[in-house]
Amino acid sequence: MAAETSTSAPTQALADESHANVVFNSIWADKYRGATVEDLDPPPALSVKPSDPISHALISGLERDYTHLTVISEENRALLGYISIPRLQQLLKEHKVKDTDSVESAMLKFRRKGTRYKVITLDTPLEELEQFFKGGVDGSGAQEFAVVTDESRKFVLGVATQSDLESFVKRRA
Repeated sequence: MAAETSTSAPTQALADESHANVVFNSIWADKYRGATVEDLDPPPALSVKPSDPISHALISGLERDYTHLTVISEENRALLGYISIPRLQQLLKEHKVKDTDSVESAMLKFRRKGTRYKVITLDTPLEELEQFFKGGVDGSGAQEFAVVTDESRKFVLGVATQSDLESFVKRRA
């Protein structure tokens, strides 16, 4: 006589949840077909220093058609924050900053204490990047862009935006 196996309720609930995650993940997996951030071919990050004049950051960003520039420390090249070119243009228009002011007066600083960062590397799957943009990572809220670093977060390799991801999907369709 064959033994009959029964599935307990907690085990079945776990299996149902696991199946839901597989279905959800497979939607994104089908969309990106195993692509990673490296496949976006993100341009190298353009970094400025806090003491640089706003005019330098604005011209540098506009010349290269970048929407976000990273701000790095002058002493050790540590990532301090970023500056958004559209936001910078708005601040200039509203006369809240002058083009001769330092980048530090307009930059958005990264919160360091008590914050967990989602490390985005060239090997990060695009479905994780999409989840990051939509705010599904650690409840951090929707993000405008991602700083692409090495695994140890010592080097900024590039910046990826939601529009980079959308362009990639259109190219592959």
